[in-house]
Amino acid sequence: MRSPSREKPNNRAIMALAAALAACGAARAENRRIDCVIDPTMTVKLGSPTAGLVSEVLVDRGDVVAAGQVVARLESSVEAATLELNRARAASAARVEAQAARLTLSRARMGRARELLARNSVTRDKFDEQRADMRVAEEDLAREKVELRLAELEVERSRAVLEQRTIRSPIAGVIAERKLSPGEFVHQDSFIMSVVHLDPLHVEAFLPVAMYPKIAIGETIMVSPDEPIGGRHAARVSVIDRVFDPASATFGVRLLLPNPDNRLPGGQRCKLDLDEPAGERDVK
Repeated sequence: MRSPSREKPNNRAIMALAAALAACGAARAENRRIDCVIDPTMTVKLGSPTAGLVSEVLVDRGDVVAAGQVVARLESSVEAATLELNRARAASAARVEAQAARLTLSRARMGRARELLARNSVTRDKFDEQRADMRVAEEDLAREKVELRLAELEVERSRAVLEQRTIRSPIAGVIAERKLSPGEFVHQDSFIMSVVHLDPLHVEAFLPVAMYPKIAIGETIMVSPDEPIGGRHAARVSVIDRVFDPASATFGVRLLLPNPDNRLPGGQRCKLDLDEPAGERDVK
């Protein structure tokens, strides 16, 4: 039978060892929660290929826009008038039709002249003159067709110039900043507004190089945004840097975080839960 004097120190040692192991486990778990940042997939600053006066801005900060949606217009009265003028020119085919009728008549005369020449009822000079008239009529018709085609191309050019005065969002997203208002002048090196794409989001993190063999493209990792957003969300690894940072002994990774309805904001800090098995991760 053990004496009470020896049992008491053993209990204290066991308790101390258990506390140390618990502390080590907590420290290890904390180390496996990697700091990260949630950013928009892309930020696009919308400008104009041509300088001009802003006539209207159709969206404001915080508005949701679709890809291809018109968000602003520049003053374009001259370009619109030029387009209508070129349309009127291209719509008129009277000159082509007149030359076609002239060619038909010239060909009929040529046919009669050939018959008369066969019966020696017309001189060779008259026949050659008629044939020359027919060729001139053919060239005139071809020239008028070219002129009509050029007028149609001018319509397309005028339409393209007018379209440059219409600013469209190239991506679906949210207006993050509105820089200019109607009446202000936009230069080619300035922008009218910026649009951020939030679905999916990019999760950027730096991991120790020791973890490089343990991370794979397509792997699912839980992301926990900082409060007050909170929650836990599944993201997939999309990029693993192939060049290490020797100063910090880390490498960069990027994850894609689905964000339907733009419910999660970008530009926030988060943590990656690397210890949690993929099969047991829950999605908020």
